[in-house]
Formats: sequence, C-alpha cells, structure tokens
Amino acid sequence: MTSLADLQDEYEFLDADDRYRLLIDLGRALEPMPDALKTDATLVRGCSASVWVYPVAQDDGTLHFLADSNAAITKGIIALVLKVVQDEPADRILACDIDAALAPFDLKNQLSSNRTQGIPNMIALIRETAGRHAG
Repeated sequence: MTSLADLQDEYEFLDADDRYRLLIDLGRALEPMPDALKTDATLVRGCSASVWVYPVAQDDGTLHFLADSNAAITKGIIALVLKVVQDEPADRILACDIDAALAPFDLKNQLSSNRTQGIPNMIALIRETAGRHAG
C-alpha cells in the first residue's frame, strides 16, 4: 500500500489531468463496500456526489472504514482521506489534523468546489466516530 507521503511526492510532479487519473486510480483501489451498507444512515451529507462511510471498530482498538461514492474523482478523494485515518486507534485519529495531512494535495484549487464541499463533512463524520470509540 502506498503511503500518503509517497502519493504526495508523485502528485506534485503530475499535471492536472494526471492528478485526476491518480485520484481515480486511488478510488478504484478502495476496498469494496457492500451495497447493503450504502444506506441513508451511512450517507455523508453535503456532498455533490453520493458518499457513504461505514466505520468498523476492530478488536485491536483501531477503526476501519468502508467507503464508496458514485463519482470516480470523489471516490479518489475519499481514498486520500482514508490514507490518513485507516486502521488507526480512535485516539490517534482524534489527535490527527486530517486537513493538514491533505493540504499538500491542494484539493480546493485542483478540483471544483462541488467536488470538495463534502470533504469537511466526511472528516467530521470520521472524527465523530473516533470520538465515540476513544478511550
């Protein structure tokens, strides 16, 4: 699995079209989310595309997120967010500045505003979930 830092290094050298392709490839590589989990309860509000996030608390105290979107670019953004928090303990997720981790990707300037408007809502949902599971 490619680290966020490695992705950032690659992303910096790409032109806009290749950045889109990288995001789409990241989205394609996401773990499949069963359709049965794509419900109103797992839908992230405020996204222009449909985005679903389903948290799973692991026995080792980490949180694993299943996520999907009906838009390829949005799915890639989800994959980037999950690179920051996937399989981390809830306390570490709460302590992490997800926005700062994503800042080098400059998504707000790389993508249209309706592609990025749901990111804060997704991050809020992840933080809320971590808050419920934090020790």
